[in-house]
Amino acid sequence: MAFEFITTQLSERQRDGYYRQRTCVDYERDGIIAINGQHYLNFGSNDYLGLRHDQGVLQAWVEGLAQFGAGSGASPLVTGYSVAHRELEAYLAEGLGRDAVLLFNSGFAANQAVCQALFANAGEIFADKLMHASFIEGATASKASLKRFAHNNTGHLSNLLSGSVSDRRLVASEGVFSMDGDSPDIATLVNTANQHDCWLMLDDAHAFGVTGQHGLGSVEHFGLSQNDCQIVMGTFGKALGTAGAFIAGSHALIDYLVNYARHYIYSTAFPPAQAVATIYALNCVTTGGQRALLHNNINYFKTRAESEGLALLPSDSAIQPVIIGEPGRALMFSEQLARRGLWVPAMRHPTVPKGTDRLRVTLSAVHTAKDIDALIDAMVLVREESGRGID
Repeated sequence: MAFEFITTQLSERQRDGYYRQRTCVDYERDGIIAINGQHYLNFGSNDYLGLRHDQGVLQAWVEGLAQFGAGSGASPLVTGYSVAHRELEAYLAEGLGRDAVLLFNSGFAANQAVCQALFANAGEIFADKLMHASFIEGATASKASLKRFAHNNTGHLSNLLSGSVSDRRLVASEGVFSMDGDSPDIATLVNTANQHDCWLMLDDAHAFGVTGQHGLGSVEHFGLSQNDCQIVMGTFGKALGTAGAFIAGSHALIDYLVNYARHYIYSTAFPPAQAVATIYALNCVTTGGQRALLHNNINYFKTRAESEGLALLPSDSAIQPVIIGEPGRALMFSEQLARRGLWVPAMRHPTVPKGTDRLRVTLSAVHTAKDIDALIDAMVLVREESGRGID
């Protein structure tokens, strides 16, 4: 029978505890999520600053709709590129200290575009082992040879680079890793790339809007010039609360992508109203107090977890993983927390490496100390009832 593998592989995934199903959300507001008529404290959202429901962001989107309509109407190289898109690109370029910026519909598309456009011919990509799937997929679909160095291990990276002979090489890492919540040694990463005459790319999806003096991510936080980090990717669907993504770099890089990045050329541009709302959200990030609230919540969560003997990975970000180790047990812990009114998703292979199945706690500026207390207390109760796990 044609495509018999579909049912076979689905059965295997169910047997191994890795079967996935979507959860339909009724609504979400102020840190509360409603699913199937039940309400939960939401510790599973990447809306780190609570800007998805900010009244100013919503009003900016409405004003953008009135000015530009519901959609962009075409790809950027036809008639889909508006003054709103141009203003957003200029805002980002100035803030990040880059020559230019190019907007994409998603971080997935941006990462794919970089890999496939820059490596339409042979070359070498050196990526951290835990790089996001969107980048790895883009790299494997390119003509480059992909080499993955041990997570945050610049010594291993240096060894790999020493054996490289290509004149087209890219080192790729993340500002904050999406599943572990940790960060690389940026200074050493920059020095290693420079020593081996490589370009460096940072996927800053989970740092942009959160870190840096004005919330502009790793580039701002570490003072990275365009010569230090030639490619920066960031997204708007996390800390900024809207959607879409960008690539920032030199004029030559952006011009090249405009001409050769198929994910940009052949896709309808995201709505101009979205760009208007994103500019407003950026202003909130750079001038508002949401980031301070978030970092206070991160510190409070870590302090409470430590006092209760809950073992966390070394993360100072809004992403606080709790390793369970087995897919079935990770699901069980998530379900037990849900019964207590707490939504904490289980992350399993292949999203994370086998044997590191986990709860991925994500904190937000909208959480209160009482919310965090409720989560910690529930995790302790589930640990005691299960006899082992969250420690």
